[in-house]
Amino acid sequence: MQYRSLGKTKIKVSEIGFGAWGIGGGWGPKDDESSMHALQRAFDLGITFFDTAMGYGNGHSERLIGQAFKERRDQVVIASKVPPKNFRWPVKDSDPLSATFPAGWIIQCTEKSLRNLGTDYLDVQQLHAWTDAYLEQTEWLEALQKLKQEGKIRAFGVSANDWDPFGAVNLVKSGVIDTVQVIYNIFEQRPEEILFPAALENNVGILARVPFEEGLLTGALRPGHPFAAGDWRKDWLTPERLEAAGHKVDALKEYLSPDCPTLSALALKFCLSHAAVSSVIPGMRRVENVEANAAVSDGILLHDNLRQTLKAHQFNHGWAYPWSRSTP
Repeated sequence: MQYRSLGKTKIKVSEIGFGAWGIGGGWGPKDDESSMHALQRAFDLGITFFDTAMGYGNGHSERLIGQAFKERRDQVVIASKVPPKNFRWPVKDSDPLSATFPAGWIIQCTEKSLRNLGTDYLDVQQLHAWTDAYLEQTEWLEALQKLKQEGKIRAFGVSANDWDPFGAVNLVKSGVIDTVQVIYNIFEQRPEEILFPAALENNVGILARVPFEEGLLTGALRPGHPFAAGDWRKDWLTPERLEAAGHKVDALKEYLSPDCPTLSALALKFCLSHAAVSSVIPGMRRVENVEANAAVSDGILLHDNLRQTLKAHQFNHGWAYPWSRSTP
């Protein structure tokens, strides 16, 4: 496993992180025993960065991570997130801060996450959405700074709104945060345009989420795929969308090689091959997922020619997530 610096913090993270939404629920039947095996196997293979959120299964994901690493807390890096107080995603410019991230709420949620995890500090605390309208307001920032001064968090950042590669750029340029989590993958390459250069200039760590485009870039989701009961993707990935994406995924198969023998490996190495990325955080629930993803961290990145070729495979489909609100 390779390790990278998390922006200007003094925190080192595994370049393959453990995305822990799935173990909290929402992706089909929960299997806590399988989840615990996956967490333990991830650690055994050198994965030290675990990204969770208070909203993942109403704290269930946090509690599993806390249980898994109770005896070796100092050997892992744990990031969590504060949900908007109104639990509405994405956060919009028109949402008053009092409805989303007031100071008291940030502190309350952080304290709850600490209890869920059974720890007295978070390595990274994040706001689970962001709008540029909050940049000129200080209440959210003062709350996070207070938590840092108290030793309850080591660093803080934001998770950019879904499919919004530009909304956190000004925040990065302000220099007040440590990390930004953003959707970045072969289909969604727009963060490279402005966000990543700003992050490099300001030494802000980038956490690349959704590297598999919710499973599409693994090649496993095809028209007629039998989604499990409780898997939120069932209604989002309609047969028409699976058909459209399938052609795009098939076109990537010609780039497989001994260094990238699977589509999943190609997807992860694409993310890791950008200098701005500190860690890529695929969702994992089973040991076999962990082993396949961890194996990609072998120190071999995509060469520049292939990265340039993959630019032609961007697919900005515009499919809003089912929880997204319509613009008022």
